[in-house]
Amino acid sequence: MNNPQQGKKLVFRCQPGGCLKGEIRVPGDKSISHRSIMLGSLAEGTTHIKGFLEGEDAIATLNAFRAMGVKIDGPVNGKITVQGVGLHGLTKPQGPVDLGNSGTSMRLISGLLAGQDFDTTLTGDKSLSSRPMKRIIDPLSQMGADIESTEGGTPPLRIKGTQTLNGIEYQMPMASAQVKSSVLLAGLYAKGTTCVTEPAPTRDHTERMLSGFGYSLDRQGAKVCLQGGGKLIATDIDIPGDISSATFFIVGAAITPGSDVTLMHVGINPTRIGVINILRLMGADISVDNERDIGGEPVADIRVRSSDLHGIVIPLDQVPLAIDEFPAIFIAAACAQGETVLAGAEELRVKESDRIQVMADALTNVGVDAQPTPDGMVIQGGAIQGGEVDSRGDHRIAMAMSIAALRSNAPITINDCANVNTSFPGFAEKANNLGHNISVK
Repeated sequence: MNNPQQGKKLVFRCQPGGCLKGEIRVPGDKSISHRSIMLGSLAEGTTHIKGFLEGEDAIATLNAFRAMGVKIDGPVNGKITVQGVGLHGLTKPQGPVDLGNSGTSMRLISGLLAGQDFDTTLTGDKSLSSRPMKRIIDPLSQMGADIESTEGGTPPLRIKGTQTLNGIEYQMPMASAQVKSSVLLAGLYAKGTTCVTEPAPTRDHTERMLSGFGYSLDRQGAKVCLQGGGKLIATDIDIPGDISSATFFIVGAAITPGSDVTLMHVGINPTRIGVINILRLMGADISVDNERDIGGEPVADIRVRSSDLHGIVIPLDQVPLAIDEFPAIFIAAACAQGETVLAGAEELRVKESDRIQVMADALTNVGVDAQPTPDGMVIQGGAIQGGEVDSRGDHRIAMAMSIAALRSNAPITINDCANVNTSFPGFAEKANNLGHNISVK
């Protein structure tokens, strides 16, 4: 994929003060955008998608399937038409498939490619090339897949074509929706039954969407099973706003006196609402209104008004339900009275950056007492100073630290922000429309 921001080091300069007011619709859910392209490509018939996230990660998935022979029109204003080729209609790409910064793309597509009859090489940018892939290579290899990686278990991945996958019963050693999804998608091509049991609930968009495309699943508690050899039937998808993107404004409104923000048409999948549960425990004033179901996914409008937050010990059962939202939750903790403790979140160390260490460094740079631990952080609430921080190219770090400026006593400058476009193109503009003051250079 050609990244228009490649080589650029965008800088956010965020002025202190202000508050957030108004209504906003955030970009479409990234997890659902990825999966809509994948399953739409493998379905029989034409799938129409609305609300697609036109960020670089989701576009990487789209371009990957174009490279494998799928005709995809769009995106135009979030609308896409996918001419499905069926489960066995993909063709060998002409060269390596570059997935940019997207770990979701690489892990899920690896499951699908394990069952193809052609060889594929998956590559990515510097960040993706350092992320762990052994967690999918191991279960896929148990199914009969032939996947090569670097010695350290990182990309590039070389996946050899095979049609001899066999279903397995896989007990996941860690809670990861990407691993679960990769194994289930490989299971579409496997002989017999593939079952995955997870140690804690994770997002279930793959299961919901497989059902939406007419594929039968058996879900019993923490275990989900499917039979190989079925087919996917094209459907229409209306993608809700991404709660991970909404989180920055939820936190911004909660921490900033005088704020009142309504986020329209946000996905509130029960496996994704840990951030709402955690912030409510901290005292946030959050109401969830106009709940409805769209295409198998629960959707609502979320209203947030400023309130006094207090520190908490974050419940372990909420950690997997908020794993992508912790950079923003750390900002809420920094503005809360007292101590906030996070544990059980070692997964944060292998995201686009080591989010525990990078956020601890960033918060320390602006005067917050943030002590990293092997699997989390301890934050003492207090005043946020101005300063300069490095996002390390991590989009969620950049956006979280920009929200911190709403409560800082001097400007905050955030370096290396180009990857914000992976998940939230137009973030600074939308933030400014609500009352923030972010300049981009």
